[in-house]
Amino acid sequence: MTGMERPNRLPDTERLEKILDFLFLADRMKSTYRMGYLADGSRHESDAEHMWHLGLHAMLLQGEIGFETDLCRVLCLVLTHDLVELYAGDTYAYDAQAVAGQDERETESAKRLFATLPGDLGTRLFDYWREFEAGTTPDARFAKALDRLQGFSQNVNSGGRSWRENGISRERTSLRTTLPTQTDPALAELIRILYARTDAPGFWPTA
Repeated sequence: MTGMERPNRLPDTERLEKILDFLFLADRMKSTYRMGYLADGSRHESDAEHMWHLGLHAMLLQGEIGFETDLCRVLCLVLTHDLVELYAGDTYAYDAQAVAGQDERETESAKRLFATLPGDLGTRLFDYWREFEAGTTPDARFAKALDRLQGFSQNVNSGGRSWRENGISRERTSLRTTLPTQTDPALAELIRILYARTDAPGFWPTA
């Protein structure tokens, strides 16, 4: 038997149905929207699109940073981190009142959501979510920094429309750019490049 093979066993129908139902539920991530826009400005970005794009960031940037990470685990964190928004909804980072209750909302959502999976899988996804939120392991530090980077980059790519609509100044965006800047020099350089691309008349809201 090779390392890729497993002993033959009968399918666990109840377990597979729970997994399938969870995957059906997760389809709602495609219509759970964030505040940022698509690059063409046609609509807001969905959570599913954000997580896919974030995974692509991880795959392409893992080799550019100065510390070791497990890409497979980083991708697991990335694919799990916003699932709680199925019940909790997206929290706009610049809405101080919404942010104040975010932890409680998302913890309750995580418990409710991951409990629908078979026990071992529910525990695994809950642990991924907690690891991402804590941001203390190398994998989670990288994933969380990329989460901030992707959101910032998406706003730049869409011409700053969401920032103008919500009166978010250049200075205020440091709330989201400080973490990637402090995480690794390569990510800091990407933030510098992105800021340079915002130096155009009308990009930022007027005072």
